[in-house]
Amino acid sequence: MYTCHIDEPIRSRSSRFRNHFCQYLMPWSMGIVVAHGKFTIFQEMIEMDLSSVTLFPATPEQILVSRRQTWPEWGGKLTEEQYIEKARLMDTMEYAANSKLITWVLAPRDDPTTLDFMCSCETYRRRGLVQYRGSNGHKSEIQEVVCYGIASVCTPLDKRGRGYASHMMRLLHWVLSGREAEYNLPEFPIEWGQPPPEVEQAGKGLFSVLYSDIGEFYQKTGPGIVESGGWETRDPISTVWEVPQEPFDLQSNSGFTWLKHEDIDQLWAKDVELIKGSISDIPTLTGSTAFVSFLPDEGVASFQFRPSIAGTEEPVSLDILGVERNHTNGGQPTYAVWSVDIHPSPPTLVVIRLHATEETFPDLIQEVQGAARRHGIARMEIWNLPKDLVDLATPLGGKTFKRDEHLPAIKWYGEGDTASVRWVFNEK
Repeated sequence: MYTCHIDEPIRSRSSRFRNHFCQYLMPWSMGIVVAHGKFTIFQEMIEMDLSSVTLFPATPEQILVSRRQTWPEWGGKLTEEQYIEKARLMDTMEYAANSKLITWVLAPRDDPTTLDFMCSCETYRRRGLVQYRGSNGHKSEIQEVVCYGIASVCTPLDKRGRGYASHMMRLLHWVLSGREAEYNLPEFPIEWGQPPPEVEQAGKGLFSVLYSDIGEFYQKTGPGIVESGGWETRDPISTVWEVPQEPFDLQSNSGFTWLKHEDIDQLWAKDVELIKGSISDIPTLTGSTAFVSFLPDEGVASFQFRPSIAGTEEPVSLDILGVERNHTNGGQPTYAVWSVDIHPSPPTLVVIRLHATEETFPDLIQEVQGAARRHGIARMEIWNLPKDLVDLATPLGGKTFKRDEHLPAIKWYGEGDTASVRWVFNEK
């Protein structure tokens, strides 16, 4: 799910705003949404000795405190204990297991296990791909790399307005990337004391991402004292449809097959191979030195089918999670997988992965709309359709626009700078 950054006081926050931004489904990368939205950000910072604090992996006791601190903002209709139990269940899921999920706390160097820490966040270790591009048209072999998504930034109420979360985000680069020269970090600022302790289950990341609702704010939180070099926005483009409420034939048409929960892992395995095979076919843009992508398997994309606590929420029950065209005669695969955003109301069917050609796209959209009608959903959304499909979406009723919220943002730790890196398959 998306999360909210509550470091600085917000002048006002309606319950609709809070629910909308704090219960969103997470993109593949498991990123962060910062819920300042259009509200004024309080800029005043109380001067602090940056060398006296640093970043530590949280103890179990600190994790529990962090979750209790986030419950008032993100708990929705759950009681505090239900919220804690849901987080515990999610900790056991494939995307988080085996130390892929780490909670971090900014705490005094001389008291790293204190429950009175300054702020906290979560990171998720992921598999990604990178292909380097040369100015002469050369393309390297596609490499599998470590990468990260960032979530759940939170500052306790009594510590807000002091810039703790901003400093935590600057330090985060130093635990997600590597300390070797190949990772392209600057000299660690002497004003910050010693770098954060290296953690065995973290580091070696070639890129990290988050999702921002406060514009380019996180571009300022780079790995040094200069207010630049942080996460840069990439392609915040949505296409939405108001779904026509026509009678729905329960049988999938045009040679398509509905996908249920038990079918999804097999689809992700095929999708991984398709992504690996497709990156080399994407044209090189002027100035691009590397193409990167997350991979959807190992629970990353399926995270969006997150568990609910029985009797406490009002989820839309989905018996169908996707649709795939039967391509018995060969040709390019065609499929879509979706989840549902239930906040704000009314719900939106969100396509989290789509692959189609110009020829198969219209039929695929018809199938997705049919699934939306099946579940009583009147709106659907897709992120970052390829340009050729955007052109087709318009006559099919789709409206494409640049979002000013949920901005995908990336930080590159490899050779070159972040501006020269293209994030492909940047879907919801």
